[in-house]
Amino acid sequence: MDAPAYRSGLLAATPDLPDDPTPEQIGAWLELAALVREPELRTALRRLAEYSARTAGAAGEPDAPGESHAPGESQTGEPDAMGELPAPSEPPAPGAPDATSEPPAPRETRTSTRPPDPSAQEQAVIRVAELMRVRGEAAVAAGIAPDSPAAEPVLAELVAAWLPTQTGTADPPTEDGPAARARLLEQLETAAEPVVERYWQLLCTVTGRPAPPRWDTAGTWTTAALRAHPRPYELDRSAFDGIDPEQVLRAYEAVTRDVAALVAAVRPTDLALPTPCAGWTVRQLLDHMVWENLMATSIAEGAPRTDHTADHLGDDHRTAFADSVRAARTAFTGSGMLHRTYGPYEAPGAMIVQQVVVELLAHGWDLARATGAPTGLAPEAAEETLAAARRIYGAAPRTAGSSFAPERPAPPGAGATDRLAAFLGRDPA
Repeated sequence: MDAPAYRSGLLAATPDLPDDPTPEQIGAWLELAALVREPELRTALRRLAEYSARTAGAAGEPDAPGESHAPGESQTGEPDAMGELPAPSEPPAPGAPDATSEPPAPRETRTSTRPPDPSAQEQAVIRVAELMRVRGEAAVAAGIAPDSPAAEPVLAELVAAWLPTQTGTADPPTEDGPAARARLLEQLETAAEPVVERYWQLLCTVTGRPAPPRWDTAGTWTTAALRAHPRPYELDRSAFDGIDPEQVLRAYEAVTRDVAALVAAVRPTDLALPTPCAGWTVRQLLDHMVWENLMATSIAEGAPRTDHTADHLGDDHRTAFADSVRAARTAFTGSGMLHRTYGPYEAPGAMIVQQVVVELLAHGWDLARATGAPTGLAPEAAEETLAAARRIYGAAPRTAGSSFAPERPAPPGAGATDRLAAFLGRDPA
């Protein structure tokens, strides 16, 4: 396989156990010795090498600013800001598969234990990775859904910063567009290898190097945003305007009141029922609804949660939902969230709460359909919630990576909640 820079990077990072290792370093060394024998790791590293060979600059080009080296590794053989590769559903930092630098010298030819300074190109890659981490975490903290229109300007900034790091790669993208976004998404997905993540973690422990900042929260958000927004478009900032905080709070109270009654009627035997949300049972749907409340609460409190995949329902779905509603309402009113703005694009806190109202009403409709209950929920708030959904999500692309399927037709005379379900891709017929 023609991937010399990638191979050199891996060899340069071969660890040396210190003369007087700590128990933790010895444990990491033994685990590493077992890990490198695993076919899964070898297969993962080969996939990354194949990507490196395919995207590296043409043979004979001068010092490949775009020539690939080991994922998450700097010219010095150390894991850099992109070296912390998260789990498969949590994509790694950008540039990891083909970060740009000349391959490091083989270990045996080095004359100093002090690693050389990173190249200018490599420093640019590290800066972009840090920018993506900061912007992604800020977007999560601001409650910006990756498939909402408010995510687009964040993505546009990140893609613009990333494009120069691709100079010298095979067929490098030169402007933001479908090709550039597909390339960046491919990089993130290619390097999402949990065994490779563990490999670099163990290398850091054995050699005593500090682990780079975790990128899992930002990586999850950025990858989801790239899937949802495969091409750039202008943000209509009118989605941020004309929101009455007190009206939003009243809508939240009305929706949660009716949805709580549905949740209270769910029997243990109902938890395994399918729902209109593809692949979700009633239990999974309820867990997601509790999560929506908990996440909004954590944003209001200034400490956004990252435990999306945890079990938030426990053994008592009624109490879990009721407690999450109570906590959210207290946070909305006690923190001033409804009158504050969040994130680099100053999204109103009231709009974040409004997104939660849309989610809970839509999923309440899902729950009603799954359990055979009436779908006419919160009639006093449903019309304004439908209008809010059209304003917030009207420009959002209905792609494979977005939360919503293409809009469906609502039957004549359908109520506002049924029309909301149709707008978000459900079939209310």
